[in-house]
Amino acid sequence: MFAPETYSSRRANLKTKVKNGLLFFPGNNETPMNYPANTYLYRQDSNFLYYWGIDDAHYDAVIDLDEDRDILFGDDRPIGDVIWMGFDEPFKDKAAKANVTETRPSSDLEATLRRAVQQGRRVHILPQYRHDNKIRVGELLGLNPASIDLHASPEFVKAVIEQRSVKTKNEIEQIEQALDISYEMNTTAMRMVRPGMKEREVFGAVEGIALAKGRGVSFPIIFSVRGETLHNHSHENIMQEGDLLVLDSGAESELHYASDITRSFPVSGKFNERQKAIYELVLRAQLEAIDRVKPGVLNKDIHLEVARIFVKGLSDLGVMKGDPEEAVSAGAHALFFPHGLGHMMGLDVHDMEGLGENYVGYDDETKRSEQFGLSGLRLAKELQPGYVLTVEPGLYFIPSLIDLWREEKKHADFINFDAAESYKGFGGVRIEDDVLVTENGSRVLGKKPIPKTVEEVEAACAK
Repeated sequence: MFAPETYSSRRANLKTKVKNGLLFFPGNNETPMNYPANTYLYRQDSNFLYYWGIDDAHYDAVIDLDEDRDILFGDDRPIGDVIWMGFDEPFKDKAAKANVTETRPSSDLEATLRRAVQQGRRVHILPQYRHDNKIRVGELLGLNPASIDLHASPEFVKAVIEQRSVKTKNEIEQIEQALDISYEMNTTAMRMVRPGMKEREVFGAVEGIALAKGRGVSFPIIFSVRGETLHNHSHENIMQEGDLLVLDSGAESELHYASDITRSFPVSGKFNERQKAIYELVLRAQLEAIDRVKPGVLNKDIHLEVARIFVKGLSDLGVMKGDPEEAVSAGAHALFFPHGLGHMMGLDVHDMEGLGENYVGYDDETKRSEQFGLSGLRLAKELQPGYVLTVEPGLYFIPSLIDLWREEKKHADFINFDAAESYKGFGGVRIEDDVLVTENGSRVLGKKPIPKTVEEVEAACAK
């Protein structure tokens, strides 16, 4: 945990943004895999971690705004559980580490919330992403669990997002701790890969590093020679000479802050000419995008500049044609770049996405586009100092999408479909780094740069 004052200061800040009622923070409980005693690796709710710090199951918290009280609900571990799981730190000691002096047994939670409801006081809740918590919160507040998120408090949501979006020095240190692990994950994969290996051999080693050096992965690892499938979680392919790999992975630090890095590299250790051309186009776009990250800039504008770079580069390769500005305005580039440039990152790898992506990445001035590709941009609004975001442009040759657009003659004025056909089987290239918005510009996070240029990648693979 951070220093106790960190958590009380965060809660004090939150109290200035929501004026009355109760703020209810349900903690996460353990989730069974296949029977009750066999559970998945535990992960506490990120909002609970941010304001209370306790990284264990069976705890809940309430901030009573009207009476200025911070209350933790929980119990000491019973002797039956001690036998199986060992002695646990006393509940009051855990609370003290979060600068909380008022603790109550878990059995008091329902009465506390019901009494507030009966008194006509508002109990503010955040959207719930776990089914067990939807049911539990619904039961505690007398609400239908199926529609629990309709009762989420917009002012609570906006206050949390405003606070969590700006990272402190301590939080940046945690993210860079996770990036140290990402360095090992990526360079290990580059060294290991050989033709004839199964993807899962490398995937297993990469995930093992995250488990050995931190809190595990920050999201399920993407590692595949079929990189044109953006979130490909299968690892069953045999890697062959001439294949191009995408490794999109991240680790969690000791305090659960995330890293998120993507590198693309050849199975053979050397890019062929076609792979090199596409790779260097993506790298050029990524470096230009990072250079444009600074306070006051709309991330949407950076995304659109990347799209224009892609149209120009693909036109030079004969795959696209026509005026780049018109092509991007029409959305023709999205055949090859169908996702957004990046997203916020922190305690969640898609930071605070559970609170609502439109709240996190958009605002009253910046609205989400309905255009294919651009609609997938998770972060479009103006950047501010302290934001941490990913910058991850990519180019992909998706056979089914090429076939569909060709059949529909979609954007035929901008796409050379015969040339696009010749890239079927190529896969995809994505390059991603984690970037801090500073007072005057930006900084790529990570103490050790992860190989990224063609020369650096080939040298890492040669090891």
